[in-house]
Amino acid sequence: MTFRPLHDRILVRRIEADEKTAGGIIIPDTAKEKPQEGEVIAVGPGARNEARQLQPLDVKAGDRILFGKWSGTEIKLDGEDLIIMKESDVMGVIEQTATLKKAA
Repeated sequence: MTFRPLHDRILVRRIEADEKTAGGIIIPDTAKEKPQEGEVIAVGPGARNEARQLQPLDVKAGDRILFGKWSGTEIKLDGEDLIIMKESDVMGVIEQTATLKKAA
């Protein structure tokens, strides 16, 4: 099944957080918070501005994003947990950059 969001909505898959802390402590499932990072699966065509022109979205399929803790509506599609949210709920796009080496 394919799904296409309408207007300025996007379909997001949560990216699961690590199960260990930096110190090596394993976090049980009951203590975990839902991750606020996700991958955009599909985007709508955009919203209309005051002049009734279609304003395209800034995010695109494949982008890694950060979003608010209570953003969007959780759905189950083809057995997978996904989130539908408005683009305005997205706080930012995570850009993949080369790792910088610090001079010693």
